This record gives sequence, C-alpha cells and structure tokens, in this order.
Amino acid sequence: MNHSLELVKTIFEINQLEPMEAPQVALAGRSNVGKSSLVNCLAGRKALARISSTPGKTRSLNFYLVHPEQFYLVDLPGYGYARTSKTERAKWGRLIESYIRDSQHLCAVAVLLDGRLPPQKIDLELIAYLKAASIRLIPVLTKVDKCKQKDLAKRGNEWKELLGSNIPVHFSSKTGRGREKLWNRLVEAVIPNP
Repeated sequence: MNHSLELVKTIFEINQLEPMEAPQVALAGRSNVGKSSLVNCLAGRKALARISSTPGKTRSLNFYLVHPEQFYLVDLPGYGYARTSKTERAKWGRLIESYIRDSQHLCAVAVLLDGRLPPQKIDLELIAYLKAASIRLIPVLTKVDKCKQKDLAKRGNEWKELLGSNIPVHFSSKTGRGREKLWNRLVEAVIPNP
C-alpha cells in the first residue's frame, strides 16, 4: 500500500500541546540516529523533514498525518548529544515527557537505535520508561547499510536479549531496507489486525 505523510503541526512549547484527535505513533531516538532521514524515506520524499550534519536539528514535536490511514507519526526532538545548551535540552526533555505522559491517543513509540552501536544507556533508559508506562514499543535499528553483516547479527542478538520477542526492524534510509516492514509495524500499532 502507498502511504504519504503531510506535516500538519509543529509544537515548540508545552503550552502549545493540544489533543490531536487521531491515533499516534511517536518516533524517538538519539540526536544523530537518523530520525529525519527515516521520516523522508517513509514519505518517499527527500526534504519533508529537515536533515542536517549537525545532530539535534529537530527541536519541536512534528505531527505528520499519514494517508490513507489517518493517524499521526510524531517526530520527537532527539535526546542525548546535541550542540545546544543544557537549558534547551532540558526544555526538549520536558516537552517530550509531557507529550508521552499526557497524550490520550499515543498507541506506540518507535525507538530508533543506531545499528552500528551496542545498546546505549540513554536508549535503555527510554525503553525502561516506556515499559514502565505500558507503552507499546517498536524497536528500529537504523543505518544498517553502514554495518557489516557480522556486526549487525551481533547487534540483533544483543537487542533480542534485552527485548525478547520484540525484534527490531532493520532499517536503512539510504537503501530503503526495512521500509515496508516498518510501515506494517506502524499501521499494526494503530489499527490492530487490519
């Protein structure tokens, strides 16, 4: 099935948060994990989400309406490394936490994990937070085109030990690997047994 994305709302401050009356799946990940590239790959467009060589370009919650299913993909600011002040990062953290805690329509969070790196403490903390809040988790290993097969298998096994049967989608924005599989997981999260 062909899907398209339309940017409908951008939120920079907690007081701008308002109910968006449709199911939602959030995209979360470290500042340099490739979220904007993933959004563009899913959309089949090169410049829907702004990409930069400087980590931390996404500084807002970006609500993309998915057609034809009519749910929102919500791109969250990256966490961890970013060339911004601690005050700015703390503000993003409060915005993200407020959204995740208070959204009535959040069905799942797709957690983007760099396929080149072993499990990182900051990613494990987010996963623990989501599990404690009983929020469905969709793990996605990004940048798999930059991994040797042996290293990718090792990463997969490490995450399998941590996540059990919730096997990460192997994704490459460059080659499109995992694109359809990820779309299927996103749609399943908002429309059970389509």
